[in-house]
Amino acid sequence: MTLKDIQCCIVIPTYNNEATIRRVIDEALKYADGQDIVVVNDGSTDGTLLILSTYGVKIRVLHNVENRGKGYSLRRGFKEALILGYENVITIDSDGQHLPSDIPVFVEAAAAHPGAVIMGSRNMEQEGVPGRSSFGNKFSNFWFKVETGITLPDTQTGFRLYPLGPLRKTRLFTTKFETEIEVIVKLAWKDVPIIPVNIHVIYDKNERVSHFRPIRDFTRISILNTWLVTLTLLYYLPKRMLGTVKKKGLWRMIRDEAAKPGETSLSKALSIGFGFFMGILPIWGFQLLVGIPLAIFFRMNKVLFLAAANISIPPCIPMIIFASYQFGRLFYDTGAAPSSARNLTLQSIHLNFVQYVVGGTLLAFAAGIAGFLLSYVLMAVFRSKRRVVA
Repeated sequence: MTLKDIQCCIVIPTYNNEATIRRVIDEALKYADGQDIVVVNDGSTDGTLLILSTYGVKIRVLHNVENRGKGYSLRRGFKEALILGYENVITIDSDGQHLPSDIPVFVEAAAAHPGAVIMGSRNMEQEGVPGRSSFGNKFSNFWFKVETGITLPDTQTGFRLYPLGPLRKTRLFTTKFETEIEVIVKLAWKDVPIIPVNIHVIYDKNERVSHFRPIRDFTRISILNTWLVTLTLLYYLPKRMLGTVKKKGLWRMIRDEAAKPGETSLSKALSIGFGFFMGILPIWGFQLLVGIPLAIFFRMNKVLFLAAANISIPPCIPMIIFASYQFGRLFYDTGAAPSSARNLTLQSIHLNFVQYVVGGTLLAFAAGIAGFLLSYVLMAVFRSKRRVVA
C-alpha cells in the first residue's frame, strides 16, 4: 500500500530548520514521488531556502514572502493539495522530531478507515520529552475532549493525515500553532472519525529548533479554546445531545446511563448530585459553561449530570429563586424579600440580591447533597433487587 493508492501527498511546513529539513525531505522521498511532496517555506531567514533550491523541480516548494505562521503554511499546503486533485494529505514537521519511516503506518490506517483523520500519537512519557510539551499536550487533550467528547492521547502532534473532502468545506480562521487544534475540533464537529496511531518521536536538543513562544502562543491557544468551548456549549453540545436523544429516546438514554455496568453507584450519584448543584447555583448563563468541563475533568456521567442540571428549566426558575430567598433569610434577611414566587419582580431581585446569592448557594448545596443521597440509595436498592432476582 502506497501514497498513490490513497491519492495522498505530503505537506511539510518549515521555518528556519536548516539543520533538519534536508533529512526530513530525503527520508520522505523514500516513500513518495518528489511531486507528491509539497514544502511550504514560511519566510525562512537561515539556510533553509538554499537547501530547498538544491532539489530543483524534484519536489514542489511554496514560499511565503514573510513569516506568516505554521497554521497559515498548513492552510496553504491544503489548498495546493486540493488544486492538485489529491484526496488525502499527510503533514509532517520539519524539525526532525517525526520519522518519515512512519508514513506507511498512516497509509495503512487511512486505507482501513477511509475518510478519517489519522493522528500520530507520540509517547510523551519517554525520556527527553520537554516538560512544557508534555504539559501542553495534556492541557490540549483535556479541552479537546470538552469541545468534542472525544478522548485522544495526543492532540498536539504535527504528524497527521487529513481527508481533503471535509477540509474543503471547513472554514479556518487561525494562522499560528493553534490552527492544528482548530482543524481537528471542527472536523470532529462534522463527525469525521479521528483515529490515533502510534508513531516514533525524537527530541534532539542539539539540532531541534522550536518556534513555539510560550506566552504569546499559549495565549492564542487559550483564546481559541475559550471560543470553541463557547460554541460547544451554545450549539454543538446541544446538537449532539439532541441527535443522541432522537436515536435512543430521552428516557431510554437516561435509563441506560443509570444502569451502566461500568460505573459505580457512587459515581452516578455524584454526577446527579453535582447536576442539581450546578443547576441551582446562582450563576445563571454560566452553569453549564462551568459545570460541563468540571464533569468531564472529574470523569462524571455526563448524561446524568446534564439531566439533573436541567432542574432549572423555565417553569421551575421562579420556585428556585423564591426558595433561594427563603434559604438566604436564615443568614441575611433584608426584610423585604417577596412573600411568594408570584410576587417576584426585577425590583425585588435587585433589592435582595445578596440574600438571593447566599440563599441560592445554600440551596444548591442542599439540593446537591439530597440528590446524591437519594439517587445513591435508590440505585443501591435496585442493584440489590437485581442480584436477588438473578
